[in-house]
Amino acid sequence: MGAPAGAKTAAARWQVLRQHVESGVPLTQLAAAEKVGERTLQRWLAAYRKGGIAALAPATPPKRGRRTHPDLVAYIEGLALSTPRPSTAAIFRKAATTATRRGWPMVSASTVRSIVTGLDPGMVTLAHQGAAAYRDTYELVWRHRAERANATWQADHTELDILILDANGRPARPWLTVILDDYSRAVCGYMVFLGAPSAMNTALALRHAIWPKNDPNWPMCGLPDVLYVDHGTDFTSHHLAQTANDLHFQIIYSTIARPQGRGKIERIFGTINTELLAELPGYLTRGQRHPEPVLTLPELDTAIGEFISAKYHRRTHPETGDSPYRTWIGDGWLPRLPETIDDLNLLLLTVAKTRIVHRDGVRFQGLRYVSPLLAAYVKEQVVIRYDPRDISEIHVFHKNQYICKAVDPDHASTTVSLKDIQHARAVRRRELRGQIAERIAVVTGHQGPSFPASPAPTSPARRKTKLRTYLEDD
Repeated sequence: MGAPAGAKTAAARWQVLRQHVESGVPLTQLAAAEKVGERTLQRWLAAYRKGGIAALAPATPPKRGRRTHPDLVAYIEGLALSTPRPSTAAIFRKAATTATRRGWPMVSASTVRSIVTGLDPGMVTLAHQGAAAYRDTYELVWRHRAERANATWQADHTELDILILDANGRPARPWLTVILDDYSRAVCGYMVFLGAPSAMNTALALRHAIWPKNDPNWPMCGLPDVLYVDHGTDFTSHHLAQTANDLHFQIIYSTIARPQGRGKIERIFGTINTELLAELPGYLTRGQRHPEPVLTLPELDTAIGEFISAKYHRRTHPETGDSPYRTWIGDGWLPRLPETIDDLNLLLLTVAKTRIVHRDGVRFQGLRYVSPLLAAYVKEQVVIRYDPRDISEIHVFHKNQYICKAVDPDHASTTVSLKDIQHARAVRRRELRGQIAERIAVVTGHQGPSFPASPAPTSPARRKTKLRTYLEDD
């Protein structure tokens, strides 16, 4: 099927006009050479500047016949955009009634249908499906790509479509946290874990992303300039904010309920689910019975790491035109890094709190931490850092200067987690409540027979004064 006549005319006019637009031939000279009036060329040029080549097509003459009254058109459009959405037949009946009452020319059902179908689809979506549907379908999306590696990282979690065995041999569905480099699409780090996402799991994924790995095929490392995350509680935690401040990178949060720009990290989740997990035992398929889990958490961790390093990083990415590995390496460069792994662990894997140094040490979570070096800081305010997985020791800072490691003498040779302390507190409260109940029961058992207490003497009730409203009430 050939091109419409209007398109052919526009193409022919462009072949003439492009000599002026692209080569700078004066319109006067062009008019003489092409036997076209100079005023005509000026009109073509104005149309081209306003609407491009398509605007060079001749205007379509309006159809002859009765014109629909403009107010009736607006009325039909208003009916079509109203909620609940009426059918075209219902709109036609209402339009016919209104036209008769107003004395407007009658319209046919086909005309009503043409008016309704001619409405802007975006307007119809906004009217009937709401702002969210309109945004996801019609709003402009700003597609941004970082200018270099490690300029922007994205972090997010997903629950994987696979069942594995937990430490007790029971079926469990794991989670995956991924740290993705926006520029190269390389996975800088990840963390596979059981249980809900937490600030600690995010910190472990960041640790894997930041510090150089032992695998030479996985060179991605360093500190980002920006970490782009959503509004999950683990990403909005004070711990992560403090870590970003200490490691000198900025956290940017996506707009609530509008996670634009998150498609890059969603695609890597989809790739892992469909290309790797689908080939592993325990993969969950919608509509089928849950499979028997076979893999353990370390085995799944190894499988994901090998897939990312050996396959995903090495193949050409359709959006960058090169592999994530080569794109991240570039011409060779040195990423920013913490001075030591101990510095990184201290910042990422510990939580900062403010405390006062007392004569007997630093008190925290019901424990007492001591060190000879604290003697010079009695009654001073210090910042302590602790690992929630082991609070038998803390690191103490004074005015951003490291002082010492203080230990709890009662647990110096053991590992005590914050959960252990919280559990011990709960157990102790239950024990105390039980002892209280026992003692109250003893008191109750030794009390003599009880008699009802004599009622307290009551004064005779005063007669209420009747409210006199009318003279006849007296």
